[in-house]
Amino acid sequence: MEISQYDIVLVDLQVSEMLRGSGAEIRKARPCVVISPDEMNRYLRTVVVAPVTTRSRLMPTRVRVRHNQQTGWIVVDQIRTVDRKRISKKLDRLTHPEIRKLKNVIRETYVD
Repeated sequence: MEISQYDIVLVDLQVSEMLRGSGAEIRKARPCVVISPDEMNRYLRTVVVAPVTTRSRLMPTRVRVRHNQQTGWIVVDQIRTVDRKRISKKLDRLTHPEIRKLKNVIRETYVD
């Protein structure tokens, strides 16, 4: 499956018992936004994603999006790298205004 930056994909975020993270991490199959650039997505076995949740509150590290006729939030504070085998299907793609907002939040959170 071809995976592109800003695609919304279904990812199994469940971790094994030995690697289980803290209780605050999202750990089930859920939509995620592909953050990694297309050059990486073409050649690496891993993909950088940010989970999308429908349960959130307005926070500086969250980006509001509309997907599957629901409002959700991209959880920029939980960006992670996953093996592409964990991606089961493509669901949608961010709109241009959502992409601009996501880029701004990533820049404010991790760069500036």
